Amino acid sequence: MSDQSEKLIELDLERPIWDSFFNVYPLVVIGTKEPDGTDDLAPKHLAIPVSWENYFGFVCTPKHRTYQNIVRTQQFTVTYARPTQVVLASLAATPRCEDGSKPIVDQLPTIPAKNVDAVLMKDGYLFLECTLHKIYDDFGNNSLITGRILSARIANDALRIADGDDQQLLQQAPLLAYLYPGRFAEISNTQKMPLPKGFKR
Repeated sequence: MSDQSEKLIELDLERPIWDSFFNVYPLVVIGTKEPDGTDDLAPKHLAIPVSWENYFGFVCTPKHRTYQNIVRTQQFTVTYARPTQVVLASLAATPRCEDGSKPIVDQLPTIPAKNVDAVLMKDGYLFLECTLHKIYDDFGNNSLITGRILSARIANDALRIADGDDQQLLQQAPLLAYLYPGRFAEISNTQKMPLPKGFKR
């Protein structure tokens, strides 16, 4: 039997490794309020719950208005986009005009948040409203922004129930997966994870 290690390719750590292979991430849209009172929406894929408690985090750079807006307002929203919204989520990444404005946001369908001063992208499946918890800087040129969830709402067709069929749920409300770099997939067909007996998180 051949040793697999002999066939592994060493990646060059002089540059970020993440463009060398595909990886699966969520695609969320972060909502913040601009200094002039207009709304901003920006897609992010390095985004996760940051504990088993009600905290959420995502990676951003201090150079982006999303970061600057959150530092100033201490709050943000999160919309988990559906596969049918991939174009809209992508449009939210449209570069700003020379004057710093981002008029594309006015063309995107939104709904107001209930507990923070920002908007959410309409027709997503999960909507979070967060207050800033902590920002962890110095991940190279990036930072980890974490928030405490003040409000969480979910679309009726995406809500898990105790005696429900998870596979059927995912077929009726498939998930959007971002495959960095530059691809996406719809997740609707899944298998139950074969966890060992007695497993606890």
